[in-house]
Amino acid sequence: MSTFAQALAEQRWDDHRYYHQSRINQSLHLVSALSFLVAYALLFIDPPAAALLAWCFSMTTRQSGHFFFEPQGYDHVNQASNDHKEAIKVGYNLSRKVVLLSVWAALPALVWLKPDLWGLWAATGISAPHADWTGWLRNVGWVWLALGVAGLLLRTVHLFFLRDVKTGLVWCTKILTDPFHDVWLYHKAPLALLRGELIDPMDHVRHGAAAGRA
Repeated sequence: MSTFAQALAEQRWDDHRYYHQSRINQSLHLVSALSFLVAYALLFIDPPAAALLAWCFSMTTRQSGHFFFEPQGYDHVNQASNDHKEAIKVGYNLSRKVVLLSVWAALPALVWLKPDLWGLWAATGISAPHADWTGWLRNVGWVWLALGVAGLLLRTVHLFFLRDVKTGLVWCTKILTDPFHDVWLYHKAPLALLRGELIDPMDHVRHGAAAGRA
């Protein structure tokens, strides 16, 4: 368990220092994390509504920080190019996220055009072909929930083969617990942003790297 915890801490540390230098991105992650926690609670009450909240608000705020505000040039803090960081990223890098978000965006049209989803609703019994827009919206929630689970499991299993089983399980654990961790990690980001600090100076990263070299 100690090695699992260490690997989890390492993945979190790499994710933070490589991909969360923008104070806007950090602030958006805080907003995203808080809404994800609401979605987690809602998952036990109304799963489609939880998925709609998670994908439409939590994920869009989270990923907009990465796509539009996070620096993507040479990383002077970590002495690494953006291409290098994208190549070694354990989870979904930007190109993989484009594929995932493209599927996400296409699914509502699929539900609208194929209300029975080739008999899926009848086979599972969790819903029925929509008769109005609210029914369509709830069915979109169900398929988005399935997409979230599939995206998590597929990358986890993929990492079993790319790296090892522990790396995959650690990454899965990290993703599921990120909302809790992000609240703790980025709760001061909005205050820094209000002070006009657009980029985290990452002094803790620089000091850690210097200590490692020493």
